[in-house]
Amino acid sequence: MQSVEIAKKAIEIVKRNPEYFEALVEFEKTKKLPKLKYKERANFTIDSDLLKKFREFCKGKGMKMSPRIEYLIRKDVTR
Repeated sequence: MQSVEIAKKAIEIVKRNPEYFEALVEFEKTKKLPKLKYKERANFTIDSDLLKKFREFCKGKGMKMSPRIEYLIRKDVTR
């Protein structure tokens, strides 16, 4: 691959993912890599019986509840 093609590909990648490039620039300045994704606490109401069953389901399968809920929400949102 020629250097011009590599440069074009690099510019394309930076345009597609500017947050990664900004994180690398921040790392160069501070020598600390910033978080790219943050978690946010959510408060909502769920039927108590359903929550109990879900908690037991996750425990039985060795899953954590939050990642499973994230997966299910992501699955619904990206349809």
